[in-house]
Amino acid sequence: MVSPVYIRPLLALLFMAVIVAIAAVVLRNSPQGLSPVPSATQQLPHNIDVALKKARFSEIQDGLVAWELIAERAEYDKGGDMAYLSDIRMEFKQTKSHGAVTVTANNGVYSITTKTVRLNGQVHLITEDDASFKTESIVYNGVTAHFSTPDPVLFHQQRLQLAAVGMDLGVNNQRASFHSAVDAAINIR
Repeated sequence: MVSPVYIRPLLALLFMAVIVAIAAVVLRNSPQGLSPVPSATQQLPHNIDVALKKARFSEIQDGLVAWELIAERAEYDKGGDMAYLSDIRMEFKQTKSHGAVTVTANNGVYSITTKTVRLNGQVHLITEDDASFKTESIVYNGVTAHFSTPDPVLFHQQRLQLAAVGMDLGVNNQRASFHSAVDAAINIR
């Protein structure tokens, strides 16, 4: 028979073995074991101070919101002037004379001091009356409320389709001028 002096240590050892066995079964049967928890102190690139998800920027003019930019991700540089953006949606509010304008792009850079937004990667600009401009890059100058691109542009509205290289577009008057000869096509129904 086992001496009563050894019963407590044996029970403690048996209890610890059961806990270790349960932990091993749980870890082995879980889909990926223990998944690492993202650290709040993950290293950012050397030129980036802050990275944000679902960032929102807006420009106020005469007490009203002139435009709003929403990015799925924004990274600020150490100088604090530049924000590097991805998955961008920029919305310009309706004015007294013209409708709203929406611009989407894959990436962009926003300079806070110069109020310039450089958009690139599948840039798509749509006006409220369904005029559509597609290009690979475009620059918005916040001081003049003006878009400009040297890249090829495809314009489409109702039955009219235009192709040109380079374009300027005023947000407030929604007047576009193209830098090259325009190739036009009209779809006849």
